[in-house]
Amino acid sequence: MKNKIAFFQVLLCTLTFVFFGLQAFAQDSSVVKWTQQIKKIKKNQIEVTLKGIISKDWHLYKADADEGLSGILISSKESYAKLQIPQINAPEKKINDKVFEGAEKMVYENEIEIIQKLEFTGKQPEAFKLIIAYELGKDLDFITEEHQEKIILNNSANQQSQARVLIPTIDVQHPKNNCGITSTSNNDTKSKSLSSLFLIGFLGGLIALLTPCVFPMIPLTVSFFTKKASSKKSGIVNAFLYGFFIFIIYILLSLPFHFLDSVNPEFLNNISTNVYLNVLFFVIFIFFALSFFGFYEITLPASLSSGADSKAGAGNIFGIFFMALTLALVSFSCTGPILGSLLAGSLASDGGAMQLTFGMGGFGLALALPFALFALFPNWLQSLPKSGGWLNTVKVVLGFLELALAFKFLSNADMVKHWGLLKREIFIGIWILVGIGLSLYLFGKIRFSHDSPNQKIPLSRKLLASVVLLATLYLIPGVTNTSYANLKLISGFPPPLYYSVYQKESDCVLGLHCSKNYEEGLKMAKAENKPLLIDFTGYACVNCRRMEENVWSEPDVYKLMSEKFVVVSLYVDDKKALPVSQQFIYKTKEGANKEINTYGDLWATFETENFANNAQPLYAIIDTNEVLLNSPVGYTPDKNEYLRWLNCGLNTFQKK
Repeated sequence: MKNKIAFFQVLLCTLTFVFFGLQAFAQDSSVVKWTQQIKKIKKNQIEVTLKGIISKDWHLYKADADEGLSGILISSKESYAKLQIPQINAPEKKINDKVFEGAEKMVYENEIEIIQKLEFTGKQPEAFKLIIAYELGKDLDFITEEHQEKIILNNSANQQSQARVLIPTIDVQHPKNNCGITSTSNNDTKSKSLSSLFLIGFLGGLIALLTPCVFPMIPLTVSFFTKKASSKKSGIVNAFLYGFFIFIIYILLSLPFHFLDSVNPEFLNNISTNVYLNVLFFVIFIFFALSFFGFYEITLPASLSSGADSKAGAGNIFGIFFMALTLALVSFSCTGPILGSLLAGSLASDGGAMQLTFGMGGFGLALALPFALFALFPNWLQSLPKSGGWLNTVKVVLGFLELALAFKFLSNADMVKHWGLLKREIFIGIWILVGIGLSLYLFGKIRFSHDSPNQKIPLSRKLLASVVLLATLYLIPGVTNTSYANLKLISGFPPPLYYSVYQKESDCVLGLHCSKNYEEGLKMAKAENKPLLIDFTGYACVNCRRMEENVWSEPDVYKLMSEKFVVVSLYVDDKKALPVSQQFIYKTKEGANKEINTYGDLWATFETENFANNAQPLYAIIDTNEVLLNSPVGYTPDKNEYLRWLNCGLNTFQKK
């Protein structure tokens, strides 16, 4: 008997929205405002006095083991800092607390002072962070707060800690020369990207039609509308409404992302590069793949589908809507992995929520069209192939594809965290193994539980197996340390060429003369009297890899970039923490406070503040006085167009 896995997808969606929703809406609304004083006791020992002002009508709880109240906890992530038991100087007050149904509690009100002594093992750092956790109450409200207090021990480090973010001389609206490139051309690129994703979504929907969850529903549903209707015309209208509602349902699924994107423009990019979410997607796609192989079946809770199905019998426009909703729910075990791939791909692309809407629209349209067309031309139903073993073949093939895609998510996490687990050759090697497994399955050498033991392999399946085998052979040079390792047909999916198990002369893209720090790159440009080419990129950015491996690698482009420019690649998704002394809170042009804790935080903010853009890739050329030479450009797959843009910036620099 097959195992059924329920609630899994619903739980994933819930956790995703809750986790990132909290991040999106978090505001600087701390109930306790902290200040600090530092006193050096002796070598490698200091005393930090933390003074907290508690907001009016709030109280801070003293530890109470009976009620599970932990009181004030102070810790540090740095292993070199040994903390002593803190001393609390504040009057205690006994209250009858409404939160605990009038029980007596000891609390602190108005002000509190904490003296924390600590000792450093080894060399004293320039700065570190103390984490203060505590519980607060007000009337019937009970909350916990965690505050990070940055402790600066070196005044010179404090003076130099805040990196430059806003460069006043960069005027994105008035470059020295726009080279004939206007915002319209950038919009055209985005338009092409949207249409491409709509097409990808449409193709994904067509694949979903061929799965066992959807394909058998086509003749049944069309026959229901045509036979139940009072006239042929009303049957056709109802079938078209049914298809329209399928399309609308998938569009509606993308709408919450538009709201989140408007709240925080970097929100969707943060989702796509979030380490925990990428690892979670890796696990879930492995989970999906195993279900496609027949080890178990994934289902949504019966209450969801049965609830929608009960309303589908209303016989009016609302009944038709709930019929469409029922199809979306009961087919989720087959469509879920495809939608998950579409979601991840959209959020990692330029355009964010709009890309997702176009992708979901294409997916919904592909699912909806057959129901409308077959209602209009019912005789076509006779030409449909009968359900059979080929549907299981489609499902298993999708399982192998999900398995390959799972490692893309793990690779994203590996790159942004610098784990070094999935270097390029290891990643490609895994894809080769997946390709070999899929080839053997299609040739009938591997069978799964749903496959007939004596199933005859049709010619079409053998042809598909041959194509897969050829694609697998194409991947083999990718594990070598040769010029053939640049697999342009799949550029963007494996890690970049420099992220290799082989020793490379430089960790710069294609070995270019580059830096990964803006200030350092600017110094290099001044020393060599060259323009600075700023490359806003990301470790998980597919189009960035396509540009590097398909455009930058072209001999004339590479020659120009390596000889005439200093390249600075700024990775906006780099999760490596800045030294504590260099972490700070930046006030944006809109007046919002933003914590700059990682290199990715710094470069993403640098991009949005100076170039009013948060897309990757984005390329800009400035001179040694930090003046923009020409209009920035995004993804430019046409080598000649990109070469013209480079030459325009270079010529403008040489004429100054």
